[in-house]
Amino acid sequence: MSRPLLDRPTLVPLFQETLGFVAAQSQRILAQYPNYLPMYTVAGKWNREGERWTHWCEGFFPGILWLLYKTTRDERWLAPARAYTRRLEPRQYDRTVHDLGFLFFSTYLREYRLTGEAQLREVLIQAGRTLALRRQKGGYLASFIGPQSLFIDIMMNVGLIFWAANATGDDSLRQIALEHCRTTARTLVRPEGGTAHEGIFDPDTGAFLHESTHQGWTAASTWTRGLAWAIYGFTAAHRLSGEEEFLATAQRCADCYLRRAPEGLVPWWDFDLPANVPHLWDSSAGAITASGLWDLAEAVRDPMQQERYRQGALTLLQTLCSDAFVPRQRPEWEGILMHGVYHYHKGLGVDESVAWGDHFFVEALVKALAGNAEAGW
Repeated sequence: MSRPLLDRPTLVPLFQETLGFVAAQSQRILAQYPNYLPMYTVAGKWNREGERWTHWCEGFFPGILWLLYKTTRDERWLAPARAYTRRLEPRQYDRTVHDLGFLFFSTYLREYRLTGEAQLREVLIQAGRTLALRRQKGGYLASFIGPQSLFIDIMMNVGLIFWAANATGDDSLRQIALEHCRTTARTLVRPEGGTAHEGIFDPDTGAFLHESTHQGWTAASTWTRGLAWAIYGFTAAHRLSGEEEFLATAQRCADCYLRRAPEGLVPWWDFDLPANVPHLWDSSAGAITASGLWDLAEAVRDPMQQERYRQGALTLLQTLCSDAFVPRQRPEWEGILMHGVYHYHKGLGVDESVAWGDHFFVEALVKALAGNAEAGW
């Protein structure tokens, strides 16, 4: 069934009102939970997490503060955005994680684009060099699990290496990033555009062994947040590298998403759930995809494809801005976007607000309000 075309200007009042709600909820976090960096809510409340893997989430809330400052130029956001950002500076040397892009693109890069301060540039370059040290014989950056493990999530982080390569002219960095993207496309992106969460390799020979998962329903299923990471990540890899092959991969993943998502385009947390398993939304997958589709619409050249991806982004944002997902009518709820899923199998952040969902929702809103992708970077 074809959907009626959405007109961005008619949605701007809804987006503006929602951004006002974002500002109120962000101020609420600053007031109620000083020095706290959100990960996921428990019954709608922050600062009650059980198992907490903060290593990858610490850039998302300050990233929202930078987006609010960039969009409104309201000085109340500037000091906390800078304070939370500076807390991340030692992480530029962190070799234990694959998430440095999440940390530094959300924070240091936004501040650098606003101020041009040389020290911010140096931190970004060092973080990119540190991430590149995760390169393995199989031509990929290892996940935090170990040298045998490649995650689709790393497509959201490899851009930091491209950025550092572009800033310094270091071709060795560029080659590491290109190799990672190509290995990911070959081993984790399936012919129909679905994605595996993880690939397992023989670290001694570099041979790809098999698909695996930690968060998807099965190794062979398409975990929708992973697919969202691929849409966004391969689009960013194309933008930062200029390589057309990554744009084609991003389109294949996006077409799979648009083909399989339900009405309103917010997906279940996995596209291959059996009928007897609760079909829970993952609004964070929808938010990441909305932002990625906006970028993709600007990257492709064909006007029909541009419109298709832009309509997908607008449809997702219209759905996510509704009261079904934004808790305007639920004053007890402290997050921005309801119905996210962090880790279904562990029972963490299931049907809750999650920090990355809130962040990429705000990023997509800012892009749609400005009418261009750069507004969110």
